[in-house]
Amino acid sequence: MPWLMQFQLPLTAAATPSIKRKPSLSASSSSLKRRATSRIIISARSPDDYHATLKALNSTNRFPRKSLGQHYMLNSSINEQLAGVARVKEGDLVLEIGPGTGSLTNVLIEAGATVLAIEKDPHMASLVKERFASTGSLMVLEQDFTKCHIGSHMLSLRESKKLFSAETRFAKVVSNIPFNISKNVVQQLLPMGDIFSDVVLLLQDETAMRLVEPSMRSSEYRHINIFVNFYSDPEYKFKVPRANFFPQPNVDAAVVAFKLKQPADYPSVSSVKSFFSMVNSAFNGKRKMLRKTLQHLAASPEIKAALDNIGLPATSRPEELTLDDFVKLHNYITKV
Repeated sequence: MPWLMQFQLPLTAAATPSIKRKPSLSASSSSLKRRATSRIIISARSPDDYHATLKALNSTNRFPRKSLGQHYMLNSSINEQLAGVARVKEGDLVLEIGPGTGSLTNVLIEAGATVLAIEKDPHMASLVKERFASTGSLMVLEQDFTKCHIGSHMLSLRESKKLFSAETRFAKVVSNIPFNISKNVVQQLLPMGDIFSDVVLLLQDETAMRLVEPSMRSSEYRHINIFVNFYSDPEYKFKVPRANFFPQPNVDAAVVAFKLKQPADYPSVSSVKSFFSMVNSAFNGKRKMLRKTLQHLAASPEIKAALDNIGLPATSRPEELTLDDFVKLHNYITKV
C-alpha cells in the first residue's frame, strides 16, 4: 500500500509499557501547572490503533485535512480514559463531535452507550456509519457542529431509543474535538445543562489550562472564564502528549471535564443576556477601569458607587473581579 507507507509513523514506542501517573489527592489548587505535570500520561502507541487508523484513512484514500483540524487518536488507552472520566455506562446517550475513524466511538459503544456522532467530513461520516451499521447504537449526522441544532437532535434520538429513565435523563458529551473549534464548542454546549450532565473534551493543553484555572490579574483571565464558571464546574484531568495523534500536532492536548450546572443552579442574575453583555463590554476594554468601559450601562459615579457597594475600589479592572463580583455588580447596576 504505497499511500499507507507514505504516511507511516515510527512505532518505536509500541514495545514500551504505558505509564500512568495519577494525580496526588493533596495537590494544591494554587498551581495548575504542577497539577498538569503530575497528571501527564506517557502512553505507548498501540500497534492496533496505529494500523487501524491508517488503514481506515487509506480505505477512503483520505489524508487528514488541516482545514478541518483533523488529528486522529492512535492510542486506545486515551479513548478509554476519556470514556472513564465521563463515567459512560450501559444505557447512556452520548454526543461525539468529530468521530473520525471511530476509535473513540468504538469505546463508547462497547461501554453500552448509544452515540450521536456529528461529522462534517462526508468521507469520514460514511466510514464511521458503515463501520458501526450492525450495532444499532450509532446515529451519524453529516453536519458542521457549530451550525447544527444539537438540542433537537438529542431529543429526537432519545425518543426513538426510548431513553427516558431517571438514569438517562441527561446525556453526556465525550469528544476529541478539532482544536480550531474549541471555543465554539464550549460556548455552545455549556449552557445546555438541561440536556447534558457532563462534557468531557480533549482540547489543546494551553486552552485547557486557560479555561480551567487562569490567574486573575493576568492576560490569561478573560470573559470566557466567567462564562465557563457561570455554567459549569470545570476540572483539568490529564495531559496527552502530541505523539499520540496522527498527524502529530505542534502542541500537546489535555482532557477537561465540565460538570454542567442545572439552570436552577446558575448564579442569580436578573437577565443572563444582559449579564454577559456587561461582562463582554468589561473585557473589551480590559486594561481600562470598569467605570470607563461600562459607561453605556450607567454613569461613572453610579458604577463607582456600585463597586463601593460590593467592596471593590473605584479603580477596579475586569481581570480583578471574580464571577461572584460580576454577578453582584450586574445586579446592583440593573437596580439603579
